[in-house]
Amino acid sequence: MRAISGLWRWRHNPLRRRTDQVEGWVCLAALLVILVVGPVIGSLVGGAAQATLQRAVREQRESHRQVTATVVRKLDRSPLEADPEASSGRDLGSRVVADWTAPDGTAHHGTVLAALQSPHRGDHFRLWTDEHGRMVTRPLDSATATTHAVLGGIGAALLTAGVVEGARRLALWRMVRRRYARWDQAWDRAGPDWGRTGTGS
Repeated sequence: MRAISGLWRWRHNPLRRRTDQVEGWVCLAALLVILVVGPVIGSLVGGAAQATLQRAVREQRESHRQVTATVVRKLDRSPLEADPEASSGRDLGSRVVADWTAPDGTAHHGTVLAALQSPHRGDHFRLWTDEHGRMVTRPLDSATATTHAVLGGIGAALLTAGVVEGARRLALWRMVRRRYARWDQAWDRAGPDWGRTGTGS
C-alpha cells in the first residue's frame, strides 16, 4: 500500500519533492522484488531441497532393512520416564532386550524400543537396521520429503521478502533522516533573521 501511495506522489502533485519520487521508486522496486524474486528463490530452494531429500529417500530405501526381532525380556520402565497414566508420544512401544539377525547374517542382541504394548518373551516385532544389523531410523518416505521441500521453499521466499522489506525500511529511514537534517540546516540559516522587520518576512 505504501508503494501505491508513493506512486500517487510521483504524479502531478505540485508539492512533490525529489525525495518523494525516490521513496516511491524504492517502494515499487521492493514490491516487485518481493512478488517476483521471492517466489523464484523459493522455487529454486524448494527444488534443490526436493532433489536432495528424494536422493536421501532412495539411499535410505537401499541401505535400511526391516528385520524380525524376538523379545528376550521386557525392561522395567525407567523412573525418569513420564507418568504411565499420561498419554504421550512415548507410549508408542516398550523397551525390551531382543535378538535379531542382520541382513548380512550376523546375530545381534541389545536393548530396543519394540512396537508392542505388552511384550512377552518370544514375541516378534519388526525393527529397522542397516545391512550390518545396527539400528537405524525408519526410512524417510517420499511424501514427507516433498512436504519438507515445500516448507523449505516457502521459508526461503518469506525470508527473501523479510530481507527486502528490512532493506526498504532502512533505506527510507536514512532518507527521512537526511531530509530532517536538511530541514534543520535550512532553519539554522533562516533562524537569525526570522521575524525581524525588513527581512522580507
